Amino acid sequence: MDAPTTTSADSGSGGGGGWFTPRKAPPAGASTDQEAPSEGRRVTPIRPVGRPERIADDHAETVPAQSAAPVTEAAPAPQYASAAGAPPQPGPHATARPHATQYGQGPSPSHPPHSAPPAQAPAAPRAETTPRPAPAPEASPDARLIRRTLEEVGPDADKVTSYFYALLFVRHPELRPLFPASMDTQRDRLLKALLTAAEHADNKNVLVPYLKNLGRGHRKYGTQPEHYPAVGECLIGALTRYATTTWDQETEAAWVRTYTTISQVMIDAAAADELRAPAWWYGEVVSHDLRTSDIAVVTVRPDQPYPFLAGQYTSLETPWWPRIWRHYSFASAPRSDGLLSFHVKAVPAGWVSNALVHRARPGDVIRLGPPSGSMTVDHSSDSGLLCLGGGTGIAPIKALVEDVAEHGQRRPVEVFYGARTDHDLYDIDTMLRLQQTHPWLAVRPIIDQQAHLQLPDAVREYGPWNEYDAYLSGPPGMIRNGVDALRDIGIPVDRIRHDSVEELVAAGN
Repeated sequence: MDAPTTTSADSGSGGGGGWFTPRKAPPAGASTDQEAPSEGRRVTPIRPVGRPERIADDHAETVPAQSAAPVTEAAPAPQYASAAGAPPQPGPHATARPHATQYGQGPSPSHPPHSAPPAQAPAAPRAETTPRPAPAPEASPDARLIRRTLEEVGPDADKVTSYFYALLFVRHPELRPLFPASMDTQRDRLLKALLTAAEHADNKNVLVPYLKNLGRGHRKYGTQPEHYPAVGECLIGALTRYATTTWDQETEAAWVRTYTTISQVMIDAAAADELRAPAWWYGEVVSHDLRTSDIAVVTVRPDQPYPFLAGQYTSLETPWWPRIWRHYSFASAPRSDGLLSFHVKAVPAGWVSNALVHRARPGDVIRLGPPSGSMTVDHSSDSGLLCLGGGTGIAPIKALVEDVAEHGQRRPVEVFYGARTDHDLYDIDTMLRLQQTHPWLAVRPIIDQQAHLQLPDAVREYGPWNEYDAYLSGPPGMIRNGVDALRDIGIPVDRIRHDSVEELVAAGN
């Protein structure tokens, strides 16, 4: 499971405030798959409180352009957040979820039953806008101390990660069921997410929307506010062990303050989200179209209305790999029949992707997390759309085209559909049909092996793009090169949107 970083306390001194509840020594004979940890120092308790009424006033917060939505398998986000305070109690509308039998005999700890929201049409999700970058201010004292710690432990990242999990599972064995049975694909994500959030503590415009998104997304794991101190306690234990040169009481206090802020934002966001949406949805597979030997278009029917915006993404969990979630973009704009489509490419050692491509069939039931992502269309603007889609990254691009068409706007949309071979242009017929229907749409397939030209380079051959907003979706390398190419030809960063797997993984989402 991925969760936010941790912090130990300074026993109330130094302005840090104690965060983590002291725990008893682990029982004799306790063991984990990780390095056996020593108990380390203990810290004084302090607990965040939920303030959902405050969160209600924070919707003006924006999401940065680099907040990402993957179209291939990506790491799940930190998984700790739920309503603040006591666990949620079933409301007057609480009902049993259908399809539960396909996931075993009732809910597991990572998937508790949830109260169904009142029977009213859910509000459309709020479009997340991209703020204009501001000059970077001088780093705060806490940020400097945190970055100093990160620089020291960087060369020992694997050891820090192993020791962190060893501490967590020895001291808090009750948390082990919240993680996948195999930690191979999970191992570094939690720690990376926590450290990334702490490193960007000074950048509130980036960090706060990111943390709110994590808090809302973590509800699907069944986590509770009391999990934050446990994770924090163990992270501080790992940092204390490996930051032997730079760690002192002042540094510990900085981590405490930072982690307390991080955790509070996530807990508050989860508490507010609980009032208006379920933690997860069931989705029944209604069609499975195998387009190539390793790419399938999977269409599901959610058990409740599922509001989202074209260009966004969600996380999926299959019944074959419990507690393992992967991100996929919606392959269409919201439909009147409520169906959701995803383009899935089976990747080597991809548990979820291979299950969805090669094992899923109509009638199977999967779980869906909440929608997220900032790669959405601003319908208050008449700017053109310059869209770069590589591989299954064409899925959200197609959704954006449908979204523009449904709004009746005749703004120009230029789509560059990149692939290595003709075989990889699995959805080209759909895109060409859209082009025939909409005169404002231009679709240009770019095949590397034929043109000896990569997708970002091909974009330079056309234009100018001064009046266009750019959207990129595809493999991380394509997005990286695409952003560089777009900036080189003069498109400002604040007009470039993408939901990159790589950045999502780095951010822990």
